[in-house]
Amino acid sequence: SCNMQSLGQRTVSQPAGLRARNVRKPVVSVRAEGKSGGGREPWDVGRFVGTVAFFSQGSLAKGLQGLVDGLAKTLGVAAASEAPAPVAMPTTTPATTPSPSDPLNPVIPVPVDGVVLVTGATGGVGKRVVAKLLLAGVVVRALVRDTDKARGLLAGLATAPGGRLELVAADITQKRTLQPSFFAGVRAVVSCSAVKVAPKEGDDAARSKYMQGIKFYDPQVVGDTPESVEGVGLANVIEAASAALGTAQGVALLQAQADGAGVAWGALDDVVMGGVSLSKIEAVQGAGEGGAPAMVFSGTVSTNNSGGFASVRCLNHDPPLDLRAYEGVSLRLKGDGQRYKMILRPDASWDGVAYCHSFDTRPGEWQTVHIPFSAFFPVFRARRVKDGAPLDPAKLSSIQLMLSKFEYDGALNPAFRPGPFSLPISRISTYLPEGVAPRFVHVSSAGVTRPDRPGIDVEQEPPAVKMNKMLGGLLDWKLVGEDRLRVSGVPYAVVRPCALTEEPRGMPLQFDQGDVIKGKVGREDVAELCVALLSLPAATNTTFEVKSTVPFSQPWTIDPAAPPPVRDWAATVRAANLVPGVTGKTVNGVYTGREPEEKFTRQPVAATRA
Repeated sequence: SCNMQSLGQRTVSQPAGLRARNVRKPVVSVRAEGKSGGGREPWDVGRFVGTVAFFSQGSLAKGLQGLVDGLAKTLGVAAASEAPAPVAMPTTTPATTPSPSDPLNPVIPVPVDGVVLVTGATGGVGKRVVAKLLLAGVVVRALVRDTDKARGLLAGLATAPGGRLELVAADITQKRTLQPSFFAGVRAVVSCSAVKVAPKEGDDAARSKYMQGIKFYDPQVVGDTPESVEGVGLANVIEAASAALGTAQGVALLQAQADGAGVAWGALDDVVMGGVSLSKIEAVQGAGEGGAPAMVFSGTVSTNNSGGFASVRCLNHDPPLDLRAYEGVSLRLKGDGQRYKMILRPDASWDGVAYCHSFDTRPGEWQTVHIPFSAFFPVFRARRVKDGAPLDPAKLSSIQLMLSKFEYDGALNPAFRPGPFSLPISRISTYLPEGVAPRFVHVSSAGVTRPDRPGIDVEQEPPAVKMNKMLGGLLDWKLVGEDRLRVSGVPYAVVRPCALTEEPRGMPLQFDQGDVIKGKVGREDVAELCVALLSLPAATNTTFEVKSTVPFSQPWTIDPAAPPPVRDWAATVRAANLVPGVTGKTVNGVYTGREPEEKFTRQPVAATRA
């Protein structure tokens, strides 16, 4: 978000925390030749100097930093950095590459333009997720504690053209280990991390007893606690990945606030070309909807001295904003019937190529204007740039809002009127595309809402529910982690598998919500489901359980000569009729069942450790 500075001659009343700057300079009479429209007025050269000075902020600091960096390089001092380490992988050939129609090992299409990060990548589900993503030709970044172990487990996986495996060493329970570089270019996350549960009597290196399921051994938590992994660890990953994945709230580019956060904005009027228009932007209490505060872009546009525009622009973001996770920019404003320009600048230059889009406003009405990045076109000094490259939202330095007499290529603004104007703005932010698929798929567990649920017979529940407290509140902390994902704003899907087994793929599946079903499900099917969810908007912002309809007592085997058919995951998920917001939690003593949680409370109720 951005806070405001005013560069006009008038005093600006601003709430505490918002910086105000008033520049009073001598007015110098300068002759301004005009071709048409308006008369001539003395040019305020002092205001021109103040404008240039304001938008030149940071140049000295950058120069000094460059000097320091150069000196460090000369002395042989390099900044420590961590970067994902690529792993040499065997590539598939046309003769061996599986296809989506191969029932033994189908390829699940993944329409993700970027990196998919996988946590818990060496676990039973995680390593299968990595394998299926690589077969789909995806760049996979595996976040692991032990890269040597990961290399041994994952380096032999076949990789389709375009795919690549990168290993990064981090501990999700330690926020400081989650370096920003690990999330560069990430467009989706599959979270398979879980607390380590092992038999008290011990296990072999392959964890054979564990893989049979908790039903077959006396379990204990080994290593990190459920709180640190399922609660804190997941929250750390969500926080680190949110900027790359995008959130429903979007990135606030401008909003009324009193904490002084963000970069400053200032007026950039036609004084820079000899004009006399004057504008400002400031936080005004009561100017927003329902008496809320709003930023108000206001002033007077004059066509004298061949001028005719007023604008406000923020200082350059350093580093530039990466907004690839979003579809465009939205403005919530109260219109005045005029046409304005939204201007995005991809570089830090004072007067370089900008990307523009004009929008009309309705007088006296609050409205939301959505402008997709694809609607912006390159402009240099109000003229379209022929054959210019489309806007790249990966690198945006500054944002500008303008009221101008001129459109583009000499055309006039048909809705422009000179004189005073006022445009209240409650927020400028980015927005996600319609129908976005889950970008954060998290593997949790069935049973997380059952401990202490009213009326439940714990003795009839799976072992994990019975032993929840003995295992350090394992299910309670899994629910805490789920809640943190649900309120993050990141498009998500929470998968709650029943007891996991090592059986082959292709078991008939049952989906449900409300956390009541019991049974088993193969890790192969769960991994396939997680990968498929990355392209299924029908599952966005849903929490659901999954199990096989095969009884626990009946082993699942397949005949390689007649394997189960390839599953149509899109049809399967649509048929499940998943409802966003259903959690199966108990709210104020009432089990919410298959109803959305918001029906029982206006705010999601955070789980607490039992």
